[in-house]
Amino acid sequence: MTGILTQNRPGGGLRRDRVRLDISREASRLFLEQGLAATGGDQIARAVGVSTRTIWRHFRSKESCAEPIVALGIRWEMASLRRWQPQHSLENHLANEFTRYARHAPAVERADHELAVRIVALADKEPALRTAWLMACHQAEGELAEIISARLDLPPGAPEVQLLTAAAAGAIRVVNEEMADATLRGVTAPHDPHMHVLLSRAVRNATGGAIGDPVARPGSAFRGADSP
Repeated sequence: MTGILTQNRPGGGLRRDRVRLDISREASRLFLEQGLAATGGDQIARAVGVSTRTIWRHFRSKESCAEPIVALGIRWEMASLRRWQPQHSLENHLANEFTRYARHAPAVERADHELAVRIVALADKEPALRTAWLMACHQAEGELAEIISARLDLPPGAPEVQLLTAAAAGAIRVVNEEMADATLRGVTAPHDPHMHVLLSRAVRNATGGAIGDPVARPGSAFRGADSP
């Protein structure tokens, strides 16, 4: 998942993203260990091994340090959906994506994802962290609109696309939050093998079945049974 943050960036941007992710990792660990209120910029800087000035050069506040980590899971999901081929159902596609991740994701990506899941759960009790999570969801919604519009062969601004995007984005957010809470309570593991089933079912239900089936041609999933 970390590759999603750094792909297609010039050298300077790539280095900047790596520094931001390093800071975000340590800040997130401290938030989980001792709480947001008890964590300061100086502590984060010492944990990363940089100056406090470097922290504030990359982030506007200590709470915003969590943003790169908190966005990892949902950005991975959007990247996965961009690879969704028309001839595949959402269930089959996500099953393949999650299987590929389980088999091939490097340990550092798995650790980052687990950290992201726990921070999303903590965000339910920390309003400042919830702001970071909702910001990540909002950014992902723009990507999701492009994915849905391409699948249905409709403009991203079309009312149908906007309605379906809002519904699907809300479903994805809720599933991520529920799984994060279950992980924090020890009910399930951060890499739950059934996550793809929950996501697929939620998107189908939220969109009334308009999103999820294979499409024989662009747009056929939304035109309905009476369309030629």
